[in-house]
Amino acid sequence: MKNFVLDTNVLLHDPACLTRFTDNHICLPVDVLSELDRFKTEQSERGANARKIHRTLTEMFSCARKVTSGVPTDGGGSIRLVVYDPSLCAKNSDMLTRFHRIFPDKERVDHRILACTLLLMTHNQAPVVLVTKDLNMQLKARAVGIDCQDYLNDKVDPKEASAYDVRRIEVDTSDLQRFASSGELAVGRDFAEIAINEYVLLASGEKQTMPARMSANGSLVRLQIPEALKIQDGTALKPMNLGQRCLIDALLNPDISLVTCFGQAGTGKTLIAVAAGLHEMFNRRYNGLTVSRPVVAMGDQLGFLPGTLDEKMRPWLQPIHDALDLLMRPAAPLGPRRKQSKKEDGQSGGGPVKKPWEHLMEQGIIEVEALCYIRGRSIPNRFFVLDEAQQLTPQEAKTVVTRMSRGSKLVLAGDPAQIDNPYVDSRSNGLVYTKNRLKGLPFVAHVSLSRGERSELADAGAQLM
Repeated sequence: MKNFVLDTNVLLHDPACLTRFTDNHICLPVDVLSELDRFKTEQSERGANARKIHRTLTEMFSCARKVTSGVPTDGGGSIRLVVYDPSLCAKNSDMLTRFHRIFPDKERVDHRILACTLLLMTHNQAPVVLVTKDLNMQLKARAVGIDCQDYLNDKVDPKEASAYDVRRIEVDTSDLQRFASSGELAVGRDFAEIAINEYVLLASGEKQTMPARMSANGSLVRLQIPEALKIQDGTALKPMNLGQRCLIDALLNPDISLVTCFGQAGTGKTLIAVAAGLHEMFNRRYNGLTVSRPVVAMGDQLGFLPGTLDEKMRPWLQPIHDALDLLMRPAAPLGPRRKQSKKEDGQSGGGPVKKPWEHLMEQGIIEVEALCYIRGRSIPNRFFVLDEAQQLTPQEAKTVVTRMSRGSKLVLAGDPAQIDNPYVDSRSNGLVYTKNRLKGLPFVAHVSLSRGERSELADAGAQLM
């Protein structure tokens, strides 16, 4: 059994991590508790996690006379607090004396946690491993001979975060013709590795191809998509490539409640998701459309910004406003536009002309809202689009998924390669975590977009820069 020393960021990242180490020993430096104390008053996801850890530790140590002796865990291991006193411990270990020559700042919490790990190494024959998500601390640990690891429980396989191509399956010409006429193709054991609602490309040679989706009954079915997504008094949107056709099929399928979508900048994931939501809303399949984006860290408060909530959120939600403006504004000829007078626009006031989607927002049919206020909500019969979902932590993604009531559809879209949130990376963010944990369910589908359609310049920039 190993001794795992947990850094503060691991506890804040996943409050349930104390149950993830099975029959191994968990060691918590008391300095970690001091750091947690700084965050517990925050009205954010990080603050909620700190409070949850405090409650969990209080419950686990409630029957222990001496918390430094450790208490057993359900997995067969133990958990204990470790006290490091630099005035005493350095005298008993050449390793610690050397450490303090390299890192003389004894009051820095990171250095105290590292020294605590070295202290455990001198008194344990079993391996001692420091678990931290701080890359700089990992480098410091390795510099002084400490075995260091990242917290991997919620990280997906690298292939899952980087696989963007639709799987190609070779079939006989007769099978492809039968599929084209009937819309369904029974498959054998060779196709057992294909997940439910996974999209594939059936091919017979180089030129004959047809996309298909694996249904819940174990057969491949033809995509059910219209020629174009038609928006009332707006612009019709046609799929430009195979990935977009697959995405539209998933978005319009009433049996699919959750759609996850990977795609780099310019592939059309936000535009298509919003267009599909408007298409379904005007066809009365949903009561309305809700669109949101995380403000990098979902729990950050917006009160320090001036103005109303809509004014505070507008810089973050401008890409969504751009998509609504493109889809719901009637086609107009190019060239300079003459400013309409009050009589022409039919308004008696002196304010600017309202856009079509702004009227729907006033009626509550379209919502563009702050994600940081979603906790506690129950959202029925809505088409909910969450853009930039790769900025979420797994716990935040779970919060969003569990808000969906009956009749709602949730779309999580983002690019796992573009991460601004310092607490996640391309393999541990909420988007790839949700896709990995829920894949194979009959009401969940995933689509990856690899071809940019915004412009040749945008596509070249995404690929080469």
